[in-house]
Amino acid sequence: MSVPNIGFTEMLLLVGVLVFGPKRLPEMGRSLGRGLREFKESVSGHSRDDDEEEVPVEPSDLEGVGTTPEEQATAGSSAKSPNA
Repeated sequence: MSVPNIGFTEMLLLVGVLVFGPKRLPEMGRSLGRGLREFKESVSGHSRDDDEEEVPVEPSDLEGVGTTPEEQATAGSSAKSPNA
């Protein structure tokens, strides 16, 4: 009787299934892949966010930001009033 001829990858997969179980193995593979991707991005200095250009914000775009509807209404009515 001879030992079956299996490679390193098959042996590693078999040990992984026996130790962690078939339900946790895909989850561990995903987390390992994410970790490697983050490591590569940090080493190379590139990330997905670097590809996006930042769009400058105009002051007119910020009108009313951080105010309540009541404050907007009173600010709008006082600006429209010719006696103010």
